[in-house]
Amino acid sequence: MTCIAKKCGIRFQPPSVILIYKEKDKTRRRIMPVRNFSQFSDCGIAAEQLKNNPRHKAYLEGVSLRQLKKLHSLLRGHLRGESLAESLEKIQQEETIDPEEDMNKLDDKELAKRKSIMDELFEKNRKKKDDPDFIYDIEVEFPQDEQLESCGWDVESCEEV
Repeated sequence: MTCIAKKCGIRFQPPSVILIYKEKDKTRRRIMPVRNFSQFSDCGIAAEQLKNNPRHKAYLEGVSLRQLKKLHSLLRGHLRGESLAESLEKIQQEETIDPEEDMNKLDDKELAKRKSIMDELFEKNRKKKDDPDFIYDIEVEFPQDEQLESCGWDVESCEEV
């Protein structure tokens, strides 16, 4: 059985994940109830349990764990009484990386989360050999508007040459 996931969403009442998928030539909808989930639940664990559930595993192969975590975060926000816009803003805030943030001060769990976000962003923007606009060797001349300052450590080596 080969299922190709097309869309994945969430329904608040009753709490469930809805998957639109294509099987052979038919488009189908699968509703997967989210059980034992409260406003205090861990979204990562709940998403992993749903993805590894034997009844849903074949259907959720094409859905990333990150997307399932986001859907569970939306559901948790709804259970906490937050509006959809507030929940989406909170998720967006967690997904963005502040370039001015000092990552040396983060704990291991937060650092791993930030690194996975950076890896995902890198893979999304990376040019692959199969891409139509891929160029093997790019040479770029950077404009120099200002005169370069010389450093004391390289003055002596230039005089010796």
